[in-house]
Amino acid sequence: MKKIFYILLLLIAFFACTKKNSQNQIIVTEDDSLTAYLSKANDFSSTTIKREKYIQKAFAIIINQENDSLQRANLFRVANRYYNLNDWNKYREITNIVLEKAKISKDTLSIAKAYSYLGDFYGSQSLPDSAFFNYFKAEKIHLQQNDNISLARARLNKANLQYNESDFSGSEISVIKALNALKSVKSSDMYFESYNLLGLIYNELGDYGKAIDYHNKALKSIDEVTIPVEFQSKPTSMNNLGLVYQNLNKDKLAIPYFLEGLKQKKDLILYKPFVYALLLDNLGYSRFKIKESIGLPALFYESFKIRDSLKLTIGVIVSQIHLSEYYASKGDKIKALQYSNEALQTAQNSKNNRNLLLPLKQLAIIEPTKAAEYNKEYIHINDSLQKADRNIAEKFSRIEYETDEIKQENTNLTVQNRNLVYIFGSILILGLFLYIIKAQKAKNRELLYKQEQQKANEEIYNLMISQQSNVETIRVIEKKRVAQELHDGVLGRMFGVRMNLDSLNNFNDELASKQRNSYIVELKNIEQDIREISHDLSREKSELINNFVAIVDNLFEEQKKTFNSKLVSSIDSSIKWDLMTNAVKINLYRVVQESLQNINKYANAKTIKVEFKKGIDNLLLQISDDGVGFNVKKAKKGIGLLNMLSRIDECNGVFEIQSRKGEGTIIKVTIPI
Repeated sequence: MKKIFYILLLLIAFFACTKKNSQNQIIVTEDDSLTAYLSKANDFSSTTIKREKYIQKAFAIIINQENDSLQRANLFRVANRYYNLNDWNKYREITNIVLEKAKISKDTLSIAKAYSYLGDFYGSQSLPDSAFFNYFKAEKIHLQQNDNISLARARLNKANLQYNESDFSGSEISVIKALNALKSVKSSDMYFESYNLLGLIYNELGDYGKAIDYHNKALKSIDEVTIPVEFQSKPTSMNNLGLVYQNLNKDKLAIPYFLEGLKQKKDLILYKPFVYALLLDNLGYSRFKIKESIGLPALFYESFKIRDSLKLTIGVIVSQIHLSEYYASKGDKIKALQYSNEALQTAQNSKNNRNLLLPLKQLAIIEPTKAAEYNKEYIHINDSLQKADRNIAEKFSRIEYETDEIKQENTNLTVQNRNLVYIFGSILILGLFLYIIKAQKAKNRELLYKQEQQKANEEIYNLMISQQSNVETIRVIEKKRVAQELHDGVLGRMFGVRMNLDSLNNFNDELASKQRNSYIVELKNIEQDIREISHDLSREKSELINNFVAIVDNLFEEQKKTFNSKLVSSIDSSIKWDLMTNAVKINLYRVVQESLQNINKYANAKTIKVEFKKGIDNLLLQISDDGVGFNVKKAKKGIGLLNMLSRIDECNGVFEIQSRKGEGTIIKVTIPI
């Protein structure tokens, strides 16, 4: 298990500070101060506080610029500076800003790059699922854009994450895919990273021959012109090759590699102090294994001091274990136990069970009496970690599968949505077409109704004219009869009485008196006859005035003759029909006629009551029946009902229906006089 700590420490150390250096080239802009701020923010020889201030000044300038490709590129540079300071919260904050701006501008490449940066963030926070998911999204975008360099970088990011999570097979596949993307591209730094990672993978898998081959390939791929000095590629390869020989227990062959790497001490301390600490520790440990005391335990202490200052938990634990082994070999059990316990405490504080393995293994050796207890816990943790490693490998595969599946589902959903748009569009057009047809039919029905109404009005008008003609004829006949009565009857009798009274003027006897009295009685009879003729003339005038009543009475008589329902009618004699227009009379007649028709068809009524009443300033018509009734709210308004409403509206009146099932119906019409 000691090997895996060395490898993980080296990998984290190498990629933690070299990954972003490819972004350190500053594009010179017209704003010299921005260029200067970005340059000083990446000055590794400066203090962290000063570098952070320069980053803040650069960001203050960039954030006020227009959202274009230059602004997004500069924001990525700001994120890089925070990355190199290990300020993960600021790194994530800036990355999210760039991602949002890239989405607004539909800048696909910047979106993919932002996903890669977020993958780095989640990886640093020990959230491998989220990290892998973001790397995978970036890979998919670069694959669609045929951007081989960015595609290779995304795949290397995945490979590093898989390696750190002990998914060595998955990491190997991802590195090989990255190399395939680099076939037609010259990128010495990514070739170096790919070969170096393959060497680490095979070293971990125990295939040391392949590990040495790939580390040598990585060493040969180093181009000092194109690879920045910050990478410190050669010392890294020297350390990795030495580590393979150390794992082969060929420490004499390993030591020269460590010494070669330490020749660049000055640059290592400046750019990669953790690699410098690795080389010191590995050199000391190889010398310790071959029982060579040169520089011991100073090499362990110097490495421990650097790692502790950089807060490299794994490195600190390894240094403490090596010091424990060293003092145990010297017979100083107290110090050996001290450093082992300190290593155990450091591991427990890190809350990473993987860090507990080395301290437990060392304690089992130093304290044989508790060896069973330590070994039991070691086995338990190791088994759980192996299970977790298998689960994480499966989880990475599942993320890739589910992401592709979601992509396919989204494609299918797009097709379905398009089909739904077509279907709904067709339905909408068909619905619009049907609506137009229905509206046209309604207009036709309305026109037909108006034509029928006009025809009905003409019929009623003709009926009233005919009735008026009949009344006029009767009036003429009656006038002739009255004239004949007056001429032949009343006038003749009055003439006879006058002559007789004249003849009696000369007589004053009792007989003459009796005859005069009889003639006076005759005059009274003539007076009564004249009164009767006057009454006949008054009735004639009433009939002439109230011819509408006669028309309505005719309608009622037809109703009584045709249907079994009992009809009770009442027309207020005080209504002045002569003050109403013919239009009002026609519409009232039609409302009564239509109401009687509806009652006869649907109501099944035994009694019908029609009342005309005179109000203060209006005419009231009420038609009621004791039929089956209906639900006024739910009933459809047929053309008959609409006709009645239209007629009353034409008269500026109010039309009201009251009805309930089983309780009959009441129609109330109010028309202003």
